[in-house]
Amino acid sequence: MNIGFVGLGVMGYPMAGHLQTAGHEVTVFNRNPDRAACWEAQYGGAVAATPRQAAAGAELACCCVGNDDDVRSVVLGDQGILEGLASGAVLVDHTTASAGLANELALAASERQLGFLDAPVSGGQAGAENGVLTIMVGGKSEVFESVAPVLRSYARCIRLLGPTGSGQLAKMVNQICIAGIIQGLAEAMQFSEQAGLNTAAVMEVISQGAAQSWQMENRAETMLAGEYQHGFAVDWMRKDISMVLAEANTMGMTLPVTELVHAFYGEVQDMGGGRWDTSSLLARLQKINS
Repeated sequence: MNIGFVGLGVMGYPMAGHLQTAGHEVTVFNRNPDRAACWEAQYGGAVAATPRQAAAGAELACCCVGNDDDVRSVVLGDQGILEGLASGAVLVDHTTASAGLANELALAASERQLGFLDAPVSGGQAGAENGVLTIMVGGKSEVFESVAPVLRSYARCIRLLGPTGSGQLAKMVNQICIAGIIQGLAEAMQFSEQAGLNTAAVMEVISQGAAQSWQMENRAETMLAGEYQHGFAVDWMRKDISMVLAEANTMGMTLPVTELVHAFYGEVQDMGGGRWDTSSLLARLQKINS
């Protein structure tokens, strides 16, 4: 399949690479051309000067950028993806964005006789690099079925969860869970340290029981070492939680724990940790309990 891929960040770079390695003809665009040149040198494929050129002649175009405005900047407009795609092609947005944007893009795509899926991912940089992401999808079933085999190039789980916007709403559910789990893990580890326990040993033991989580297995060791220069950045998580809280507000509901963790991440940003991994909630606790 001829594929355009826009956005070569820590997630998009390996995702586009998996597509090229799987035998597809991939043309990429990235705002930083040096990043695109590195990708081309590593994987082959081709580099385009604009999102429109990346999508020209493509049967499928994928987008993985930062936020709603970033998506609009590469999808809409004279040099956007939609201008490059021919009727019958499909646009898949892997960005974690708002459900409202998903509906906006679906309408714009439909007006051009294009398919659209909102398909945010979970699994982090390691999941992208190893091709084992989870993809939550919203859109029409026939569009999903037409591209799902291709998306499996970098996914271990991909599922259509409902109409347009359902993928983004499911990703919000994911972020709510992660926020609460990380805060609970941080508090548990801080309690263990204050109690004088061997926290590494405690984590090893309780990870075999009901307290087990992905965060515990993959982040407890680095949290104890105070290592946060990796993983999913606090800045991005706070952006995601802001969208969660806005969506909850439209539903007339409150999410008290999520609101608290959102504020805690703001404190981590104030500590200079905007680019730290989300597990840095422990650093905040260490500071206030020192």
